[in-house]
Amino acid sequence: MRTPIRTAALVTTAVSLALLVTACGGGKGESGDKGKGTESAPASSASSSAPAAEALSAAELDKLIVETADLKGHQVQKAKADDIVSADKVTTDKAACAPIAHAMSFISPGSAAASAQRQVLEEPKKSATASPEDALLNGLGVHITAVTLGSYDGQGAQEAFASVKKAGTECAGGFTVVHAREKTKVSKVEPVSVTAGDESVAFTVTSDMEGRPFVSKLVVLRKGNALASFSTITVASGGVKVLPTAVIDAQVKKLG
Repeated sequence: MRTPIRTAALVTTAVSLALLVTACGGGKGESGDKGKGTESAPASSASSSAPAAEALSAAELDKLIVETADLKGHQVQKAKADDIVSADKVTTDKAACAPIAHAMSFISPGSAAASAQRQVLEEPKKSATASPEDALLNGLGVHITAVTLGSYDGQGAQEAFASVKKAGTECAGGFTVVHAREKTKVSKVEPVSVTAGDESVAFTVTSDMEGRPFVSKLVVLRKGNALASFSTITVASGGVKVLPTAVIDAQVKKLG
């Protein structure tokens, strides 16, 4: 799938970041969360009956989405213009699966009035004795998370969240997605336990990447009339194994 952070771009960014850390002899260590408790937590059962509210503007969302100052051991960048496409450019062979495809593609599911996008990169682990080659390998193993924050009018956020949750069930056996002109087969969508915001869902998404499984994680949560999506990928062997807990917690905290 041509997710917001393409595999080739991930490699380039990870290499650049690894070399930067090596050259500077610095960089922060682990954020300390190590996926603590996220995947073993019980699924959220919060009520979705919160009062309706007016949507925020894109400028207001830009102040609420996570930034580097909110996250230790991470760097946050604005999504590039060519990584963001309109919803009609990301289609699926099963209509019910579109919310998942959109959440993985810097697109707020449903009918968001405004949205903001960020790319969150883990900083490679620092080691004073690591060779440039080892630093490079560490850089290639980092996780990158595409964060999309959308705001909705009325019950739009609740409806969008419900569509993502439903897609997780109806699309468990996979689907095909076309992002612009690039077609990708998602072979399976598996639920992962998560608790965040007013209600939340998480999935392990396995796609076919040139004949090999490409494993990523997707989390979508609702906080009031805002919906936040977190799509995490890595080029490390075996793909993404834990949810981006630190990123999720920082975003929920910023939403208040």
